[in-house]
Amino acid sequence: MMENNREKIIRELKRNTKGFTISELSKKLKISRHNVSNCFAFLEGARKVKIRQVGMAKIYFWGGND
Repeated sequence: MMENNREKIIRELKRNTKGFTISELSKKLKISRHNVSNCFAFLEGARKVKIRQVGMAKIYFWGGND
């Protein structure tokens, strides 16, 4: 299940160059904020996402090589 969610999240990040907050992606994909957050933590550790802090929000962008 987590792999499936991760694939959906990666697909959306690659598709939208403006990036997403956890809440935006959670609503769009109908995945819990907790699961989206865990996935972003994994992708951040793997250096696959870039993060921009905007006020209190973090915006996540695809930063992988593919």
